[in-house]
Amino acid sequence: MAAENKKNCENSDILEGKRHIHFIGIGGSGMFPLVQIVRSKGYYVSGSDNNETETLQAVRNMGCEVFFGQRAENIRGADLIVYTAAIMSDNPELIAAKESGIPLLERAQMLGVVSSWYENAICICGTHGKTTATSMLTQIFLETDEDISCFIGGKLKALGGGSGRAGEGNTFVCESCEFEDHFLKLYPDTVVILNVDADHLDYFKTLDNIKKSFRKFAEKASNMLIINGDDENTVESVHGVDKKMVMFGLSERNDYFAKNIKMKGLETTFDAYRRGEKMGSVTMHVAGTHNVMNALAAIAAADLNGVPFEKMQAAFAKFTGAGRRFEKIAYARGITVVDDYAHHPAELAAVLTEAKQCGFGRVIAVFQPFTYSRTKILFDDFVKCLQIADMVVLTDIMGSREKNDIGIYTRDLAKAIPGCIFFDCDNETADAQTAKRKEENFGEIIDFLLKELKDGDLVITLGCGDAYKLSKKLGKILESEE
Repeated sequence: MAAENKKNCENSDILEGKRHIHFIGIGGSGMFPLVQIVRSKGYYVSGSDNNETETLQAVRNMGCEVFFGQRAENIRGADLIVYTAAIMSDNPELIAAKESGIPLLERAQMLGVVSSWYENAICICGTHGKTTATSMLTQIFLETDEDISCFIGGKLKALGGGSGRAGEGNTFVCESCEFEDHFLKLYPDTVVILNVDADHLDYFKTLDNIKKSFRKFAEKASNMLIINGDDENTVESVHGVDKKMVMFGLSERNDYFAKNIKMKGLETTFDAYRRGEKMGSVTMHVAGTHNVMNALAAIAAADLNGVPFEKMQAAFAKFTGAGRRFEKIAYARGITVVDDYAHHPAELAAVLTEAKQCGFGRVIAVFQPFTYSRTKILFDDFVKCLQIADMVVLTDIMGSREKNDIGIYTRDLAKAIPGCIFFDCDNETADAQTAKRKEENFGEIIDFLLKELKDGDLVITLGCGDAYKLSKKLGKILESEE
């Protein structure tokens, strides 16, 4: 049942003879596409999760057995267990898995196995924009006759709202994450680098260490590098790497660049150029110069894989964004509600800057800080970038895999941002993100917004946690009132 391995993969034989794969944390954004791929390969899939989400229901709809809550007995019958790095070491199901003797892979290792199956693995990395650029390139390939496979960290309408696909062709489009060097587990043929910035400093410690990791990943490419020629950190990271190198960016010194960029609302148009010659015009239904950069990366990769430009144009005309990437949730009472995954200061600054240029009356940012370490380390940057919005509303910090042993709270961030709105609980603690407290916090924010919002306003929920639930609930209320 295991797919043929075309590359020398560290875990190449681990699927041999396996029939039942169990995923701990099966509803995670990085697990869902893997589940889709291995399920379509004929494996029996089970899994567990602690959070009830739309993704978890989608997993059930695929015929997978899902356990709500993580317990030792959930792993019974599994031949292979895959877990996500977000699972804490004291998780009873993970402890049982480690003690069981059943082969165990972290999610990134499993993705590495999958990437080794393909002769043309196009791995898209970067501190920001990975999901959007990967979605764009996937959408382009879906316009061709090639039966591609893909792994995306967000949902794409063209995949029926899914984020993974297992085709019969040789091309694999793969979002590749630098978190804890996970992308170094992959087997890329083409590496696309969108940008390199200071993030995950709890692991990398310094920007120089991040650059070194991106360099290691670039050196793994068996074919070529496609890099952002306008980003100094990216250029420094790959300097001297002995690979064919193609550059994209807004500057005309790049191999692929854009001119005549125009934005109106959520629509963006530009002219794409290849080595000084105009390829044609592109219209896409996503806003922002940062998305033009993502589009150029996808255009370069598609063009170098022989995709006709008219196919690219058709794909972009249909592209309305990846899930949670400036995703329009609702429009009612003259108020626009969107959601975006941005959680790093550089991403927040880009999204909010572009939102301010879209012609809305006010831009109201509702931000859910993610992890205590990131909030602490990048505190000053968060304070600065969030002030781009006309109004800032903060939720409690979502700790995710961390415990608050460093004493950082949302109220600290709120005090540093003029006019910031935050509904502080009486004794905010490390477990402020319990389900009950979070529901109360989101409810307080929605009640405030319903009183505050005016015709022409844009409300944008921001963060890589579950702030999207807030925007969807707000959107439904506004639509029902209309």
